[in-house]
Amino acid sequence: MELLGTTTVFLLVCISCMLLFATWRSMSQNQKQPPGPTAIPIVGNILQLNPWNLPQSLKKLSEKYGPVFTVHLGPQKVVVLYGYDVVKEALIDQADDFSGRGVLPLFKRFFRGTGIVTSNGETWKQLRRFTLTTLRDFGMGKKGIEERIQEEAQFLVERIRNTQEQPFNPSNFLIHAVSNIICSIVFGDRFDYEDKKFLTLIDLLEENNKYQNSLQIQEKRKAHSHFTIEALSRTALDLFFAGTGTTSNTLIYGLLILQKYPEIAEKAQKEIDSVIGRDRSPCMADRSQMPYTDAVIHEIQRFIDFLPLSVPHTVIRDTKFRDYFIPKDTMIFPMLTSVLHDSKEFPNPEKFDPGHFLNANGTFKKSDYFMPFSAGKRACAGEGLARMEMFLFLTAILQNFTLKPVLDCKDINIFPVATTLANTPQPYKVSFLPR
Repeated sequence: MELLGTTTVFLLVCISCMLLFATWRSMSQNQKQPPGPTAIPIVGNILQLNPWNLPQSLKKLSEKYGPVFTVHLGPQKVVVLYGYDVVKEALIDQADDFSGRGVLPLFKRFFRGTGIVTSNGETWKQLRRFTLTTLRDFGMGKKGIEERIQEEAQFLVERIRNTQEQPFNPSNFLIHAVSNIICSIVFGDRFDYEDKKFLTLIDLLEENNKYQNSLQIQEKRKAHSHFTIEALSRTALDLFFAGTGTTSNTLIYGLLILQKYPEIAEKAQKEIDSVIGRDRSPCMADRSQMPYTDAVIHEIQRFIDFLPLSVPHTVIRDTKFRDYFIPKDTMIFPMLTSVLHDSKEFPNPEKFDPGHFLNANGTFKKSDYFMPFSAGKRACAGEGLARMEMFLFLTAILQNFTLKPVLDCKDINIFPVATTLANTPQPYKVSFLPR
């Protein structure tokens, strides 16, 4: 008992010293830091937040503390940016200051700061430059990659047609189709949908991620290089995860939403018939003539709000932001959900409405608030590819099929499964009726 008491006192003294040091450091900077709720030692503000709906909890705190505020996730200090103005100022106007990648402890164990997504500093700059150059060399942004997506879209259409109008969950079909685009870029060829090696590759991505975590590379002779085996293999995995998950999730979610609103799907189909017809494949040149379909795709991305918190950033140096001082290495949450659901830019933001991206005369309306791929120096490197895939896959599906939901439209739930990091749709089945 005496030993236990001594240990408790020791821990309390350590905690007190840490808090005093933090207070002294803050005062020594002679700058005010963003306000926020009082944190409890060790647990921080966890007890004041809903871990199953962290975006909603942070929204409520922004109403009390303003667009720039501080929370503590356990011992981890996080500065939250809530609203278009502060997100833009940070990620675009002060892009270099906020260009660091923050990694939550949960991910640090798995990603280890390697690869294009989680690396920092010169390693990140070199890997991003190498990745973009390599993808361009393999066809991204060129006619060749568009033709690959068109070809894959036709394979997807035939695979759907073979379901013979029976209801099924289209998730795997869409995941396989999108994955094949990355495969064609990285490996130079696509896989048959029933190819066991292809299916194993997809199934083992998560296992491989765990394996990467256990690797112990003897890379001392390459200490000067940013292109270690671990960094390059992690970057390749990043391409598969980011290049498959985001796009396929958006398409899966989009088909669910269009079941809920068949009148929107029908209007898009009329535009597809008018511009493309039924006898040729959609191409990217069609998009400029299809404002309504383009607006539908943008609204799907806005509405689903795939990464409400964005991927965490950090400031790479002591930073003055507005009237606040943010110490170097502080984690930043630029809340993309606060931008995509801004009620001034998008009236009734909780409602799915393609009109959010249409002018009064029916032409497409661009919006600076459209940030599903984030913004600034850490914006998604594959944004161009993802936009191309979403347009070509979705238009090919609507060109060839009418969606027949299993449930009545009013009973279809289009709100996401409750998650903190990524919004995913409720599981569903649907029939595809040939047009």
